[in-house]
Amino acid sequence: MFSSSPLQIDQMAFRSSSIGLGCGLAHFPSGRARLPFIRRHAVTVSASAVFPASKARFIARRSESATVQQLQRPLSEYMALPASQYSVLDAQRIERVDDNTFRCYVYRIKFFSFEVCPVLVVRVEVEPYGCCIRLLSCKLEGSPLVESQNDKFSASMVNKVSYNSSLQNSQTQQLTTDTTIEVTIEVPFLFRAIPVETIESTGAQVLDQLLRVMLPRFLNQLVKDYKSWASGDNSRRALGTGEI
Repeated sequence: MFSSSPLQIDQMAFRSSSIGLGCGLAHFPSGRARLPFIRRHAVTVSASAVFPASKARFIARRSESATVQQLQRPLSEYMALPASQYSVLDAQRIERVDDNTFRCYVYRIKFFSFEVCPVLVVRVEVEPYGCCIRLLSCKLEGSPLVESQNDKFSASMVNKVSYNSSLQNSQTQQLTTDTTIEVTIEVPFLFRAIPVETIESTGAQVLDQLLRVMLPRFLNQLVKDYKSWASGDNSRRALGTGEI
Protein backbone atom coordinates (compact mmCIF):
# COMPACT_ATOMS: atom_id res chain seq x y z
CA MET A 1 0.00 0.00 0.00
CA PHE A 2 2.97 2.27 0.47
CA SER A 3 6.55 2.04 -0.43
CA SER A 4 9.63 3.12 1.50
CA SER A 5 13.11 3.63 0.43
CA PRO A 6 15.89 1.50 1.95
CA LEU A 7 17.04 4.54 3.96
CA GLN A 8 13.55 5.09 5.43
CA ILE A 9 13.27 1.42 6.42
CA ASP A 10 16.71 1.56 8.03
CA GLN A 11 15.74 4.69 9.98
CA MET A 12 12.50 3.05 11.13
CA ALA A 13 14.39 0.01 12.32
CA PHE A 14 16.80 2.23 14.19
CA ARG A 15 13.97 4.09 15.97
CA SER A 16 12.27 0.79 16.85
CA SER A 17 15.42 -0.75 18.24
CA SER A 18 16.19 2.44 20.15
CA ILE A 19 12.74 2.37 21.80
CA GLY A 20 12.97 -1.36 22.61
CA LEU A 21 16.54 -1.40 23.94
CA GLY A 22 16.75 2.05 25.39
CA CYS A 23 20.34 2.60 26.43
CA GLY A 24 21.36 -0.87 25.31
CA LEU A 25 22.56 0.40 21.93
CA ALA A 26 25.07 3.01 20.96
CA HIS A 27 23.54 5.88 19.00
CA PHE A 28 25.63 7.41 16.26
CA PRO A 29 24.95 10.54 14.22
CA SER A 30 24.79 8.47 11.06
CA GLY A 31 21.33 7.29 12.04
CA ARG A 32 22.42 3.65 12.12
CA ALA A 33 22.40 1.34 15.14
CA ARG A 34 25.80 -0.07 15.81
CA LEU A 35 27.07 -2.84 18.08
CA PRO A 36 25.45 -3.07 21.50
CA PHE A 37 27.60 -2.10 24.47
CA ILE A 38 27.68 -3.38 28.03
CA ARG A 39 27.63 -1.00 30.90
CA ARG A 40 30.40 -1.59 33.42
CA HIS A 41 29.65 -1.22 37.10
CA ALA A 42 32.46 -0.68 39.59
CA VAL A 43 32.28 -3.26 42.40
CA THR A 44 34.23 -2.61 45.56
CA VAL A 45 35.02 -5.64 47.72
CA SER A 46 36.53 -4.87 51.10
CA ALA A 47 39.27 -7.03 52.57
CA SER A 48 37.07 -7.77 55.58
CA ALA A 49 34.46 -9.25 53.24
CA VAL A 50 37.04 -11.55 51.68
CA PHE A 51 38.41 -12.55 55.12
CA PRO A 52 35.51 -12.10 57.56
CA ALA A 53 36.24 -12.08 61.29
CA SER A 54 36.36 -15.50 62.89
CA LYS A 55 37.24 -16.86 66.31
CA ALA A 56 39.84 -19.39 67.35
CA ARG A 57 39.78 -21.46 70.52
CA PHE A 58 42.86 -22.83 72.29
CA ILE A 59 42.65 -25.45 75.06
CA ALA A 60 45.45 -27.06 77.04
CA ARG A 61 45.31 -29.44 80.01
CA ARG A 62 48.20 -30.82 82.02
CA SER A 63 48.92 -32.48 85.36
CA GLU A 64 52.25 -32.62 87.18
CA SER A 65 53.18 -34.32 90.46
CA ALA A 66 56.10 -34.11 92.86
CA THR A 67 57.13 -36.32 95.76
CA VAL A 68 57.56 -34.41 99.02
CA GLN A 69 59.51 -35.56 102.05
CA GLN A 70 57.34 -34.67 105.05
CA LEU A 71 58.98 -32.80 107.92
CA GLN A 72 57.84 -32.12 111.50
CA ARG A 73 54.93 -30.06 110.27
CA PRO A 74 53.04 -32.19 107.70
CA LEU A 75 52.16 -31.09 104.20
CA SER A 76 48.44 -31.30 105.03
CA GLU A 77 48.82 -28.43 107.54
CA TYR A 78 50.74 -26.37 105.00
CA MET A 79 48.03 -26.86 102.37
CA ALA A 80 45.34 -25.88 104.89
CA LEU A 81 46.88 -22.43 105.49
CA PRO A 82 44.54 -19.54 104.60
CA ALA A 83 45.46 -17.74 101.40
CA SER A 84 46.39 -14.66 103.45
CA GLN A 85 49.38 -16.65 104.77
CA TYR A 86 50.52 -17.85 101.35
CA SER A 87 53.94 -16.83 100.13
CA VAL A 88 53.93 -15.13 96.73
CA LEU A 89 56.65 -17.72 95.89
CA ASP A 90 58.41 -15.43 93.40
CA ALA A 91 58.43 -11.70 94.08
CA GLN A 92 59.87 -11.03 90.61
CA ARG A 93 56.83 -12.59 88.95
CA ILE A 94 53.99 -12.51 91.48
CA GLU A 95 52.55 -9.72 93.61
CA ARG A 96 49.76 -9.79 96.15
CA VAL A 97 46.63 -7.75 95.38
CA ASP A 98 44.76 -8.69 98.58
CA ASP A 99 44.58 -11.67 100.96
CA ASN A 100 43.21 -14.03 98.29
CA THR A 101 44.16 -12.35 95.01
CA PHE A 102 47.50 -12.28 93.18
CA ARG A 103 48.86 -10.72 89.99
CA CYS A 104 51.18 -12.97 87.96
CA TYR A 105 53.53 -11.87 85.20
CA VAL A 106 53.95 -14.86 82.89
CA TYR A 107 57.11 -15.30 80.83
CA ARG A 108 57.11 -13.98 77.28
CA ILE A 109 55.77 -16.55 74.85
CA LYS A 110 56.14 -16.69 71.06
CA PHE A 111 53.03 -16.86 68.86
CA PHE A 112 53.85 -16.88 65.13
CA SER A 113 56.13 -13.84 64.73
CA PHE A 114 54.91 -12.02 67.87
CA GLU A 115 56.00 -12.06 71.51
CA VAL A 116 53.24 -11.96 74.10
CA CYS A 117 53.53 -11.44 77.86
CA PRO A 118 50.27 -12.37 79.64
CA VAL A 119 49.53 -10.68 82.98
CA LEU A 120 47.12 -12.76 85.06
CA VAL A 121 45.03 -11.85 88.07
CA VAL A 122 44.09 -14.99 89.98
CA ARG A 123 42.11 -15.81 93.11
CA VAL A 124 43.04 -18.62 95.50
CA GLU A 125 40.31 -20.65 97.20
CA VAL A 126 41.26 -23.11 99.95
CA GLU A 127 39.61 -26.51 99.50
CA PRO A 128 39.77 -29.87 101.28
CA TYR A 129 43.17 -31.45 100.54
CA GLY A 130 44.49 -28.36 98.75
CA CYS A 131 43.44 -25.21 96.96
CA CYS A 132 42.00 -24.01 93.66
CA ILE A 133 43.54 -21.13 91.71
CA ARG A 134 41.09 -19.44 89.31
CA LEU A 135 41.79 -16.83 86.67
CA LEU A 136 39.90 -13.58 87.18
CA SER A 137 41.36 -11.57 84.30
CA CYS A 138 44.13 -11.63 81.73
CA LYS A 139 45.85 -8.74 79.98
CA LEU A 140 48.29 -9.06 77.09
CA GLU A 141 51.46 -6.98 76.98
CA GLY A 142 53.69 -6.65 73.94
CA SER A 143 53.59 -4.79 70.62
CA PRO A 144 50.73 -2.38 69.77
CA LEU A 145 49.15 -5.14 67.65
CA VAL A 146 49.32 -7.58 70.56
CA GLU A 147 47.84 -5.10 73.04
CA SER A 148 45.06 -4.19 70.59
CA GLN A 149 43.69 -7.73 71.10
CA ASN A 150 42.91 -7.14 74.79
CA ASP A 151 39.23 -6.44 74.07
CA LYS A 152 38.96 -9.25 71.51
CA PHE A 153 39.67 -12.35 73.58
CA SER A 154 38.53 -14.18 76.70
CA ALA A 155 40.42 -16.64 78.86
CA SER A 156 39.72 -19.03 81.71
CA MET A 157 42.04 -21.09 83.86
CA VAL A 158 41.58 -23.47 86.78
CA ASN A 159 44.57 -24.91 88.64
CA LYS A 160 43.74 -27.44 91.36
CA VAL A 161 46.61 -28.11 93.76
CA SER A 162 46.21 -31.07 96.11
CA TYR A 163 48.00 -33.64 98.23
CA ASN A 164 47.24 -37.35 98.53
CA SER A 165 44.96 -37.75 101.56
CA SER A 166 45.73 -41.48 101.77
CA LEU A 167 49.39 -40.69 102.55
CA GLN A 168 48.86 -38.40 105.53
CA ASN A 169 50.74 -40.72 107.92
CA SER A 170 53.47 -41.53 105.44
CA GLN A 171 56.97 -40.04 105.47
CA THR A 172 56.48 -39.00 101.87
CA GLN A 173 53.58 -37.16 100.24
CA GLN A 174 52.42 -36.55 96.70
CA LEU A 175 51.78 -32.96 95.61
CA THR A 176 49.78 -32.60 92.38
CA THR A 177 48.78 -29.67 90.19
CA ASP A 178 46.06 -30.17 87.59
CA THR A 179 45.56 -27.23 85.22
CA THR A 180 43.18 -26.39 82.39
CA ILE A 181 43.51 -23.24 80.26
CA GLU A 182 41.06 -22.12 77.58
CA VAL A 183 41.44 -19.04 75.37
CA THR A 184 38.99 -17.74 72.74
CA ILE A 185 40.26 -14.96 70.48
CA GLU A 186 39.00 -13.04 67.47
CA VAL A 187 41.51 -13.81 64.74
CA PRO A 188 43.48 -10.63 63.92
CA PHE A 189 43.10 -9.39 60.36
CA LEU A 190 46.73 -10.23 59.49
CA PHE A 191 46.04 -13.91 60.21
CA ARG A 192 42.61 -14.31 58.59
CA ALA A 193 44.06 -15.87 55.45
CA ILE A 194 45.36 -18.72 57.63
CA PRO A 195 42.89 -21.57 58.28
CA VAL A 196 41.37 -21.34 61.76
CA GLU A 197 42.34 -24.97 62.39
CA THR A 198 46.01 -24.07 61.89
CA ILE A 199 45.76 -21.12 64.28
CA GLU A 200 43.99 -23.26 66.90
CA SER A 201 46.59 -26.01 66.60
CA THR A 202 49.45 -23.52 66.99
CA GLY A 203 47.75 -21.79 69.93
CA ALA A 204 47.13 -25.09 71.73
CA GLN A 205 50.79 -26.06 71.25
CA VAL A 206 51.93 -22.73 72.70
CA LEU A 207 49.70 -23.18 75.78
CA ASP A 208 50.83 -26.77 76.22
CA GLN A 209 54.48 -25.75 76.07
CA LEU A 210 53.80 -23.00 78.60
CA LEU A 211 52.28 -25.52 81.01
CA ARG A 212 55.19 -27.93 80.47
CA VAL A 213 57.57 -25.21 81.64
CA MET A 214 55.49 -23.49 84.32
CA LEU A 215 53.92 -26.38 86.25
CA PRO A 216 57.14 -28.18 87.27
CA ARG A 217 58.62 -24.83 88.29
CA PHE A 218 55.48 -23.99 90.28
CA LEU A 219 55.62 -27.34 92.11
CA ASN A 220 59.31 -26.89 92.82
CA GLN A 221 58.62 -23.49 94.38
CA LEU A 222 55.80 -24.96 96.49
CA VAL A 223 58.05 -27.72 97.80
CA LYS A 224 60.76 -25.19 98.71
CA ASP A 225 58.21 -22.98 100.45
CA TYR A 226 56.76 -25.96 102.34
CA LYS A 227 60.24 -26.99 103.58
CA SER A 228 60.92 -23.42 104.71
CA TRP A 229 57.60 -23.22 106.55
CA ALA A 230 57.91 -26.75 108.04
CA SER A 231 61.37 -25.93 109.41
CA GLY A 232 59.89 -23.06 111.43
CA ASP A 233 60.35 -20.08 109.09
CA ASN A 234 57.10 -18.14 109.30
CA SER A 235 58.35 -15.08 107.44
CA ARG A 236 56.60 -16.27 104.23
CA ARG A 237 59.29 -14.53 102.21
CA ALA A 238 59.42 -15.30 98.50
CA LEU A 239 62.14 -17.77 97.52
CA GLY A 240 61.82 -17.47 93.73
CA THR A 241 64.29 -15.46 91.64
CA GLY A 242 62.15 -14.70 88.58
CA GLU A 243 63.95 -17.19 86.37
CA ILE A 244 62.63 -20.34 84.72
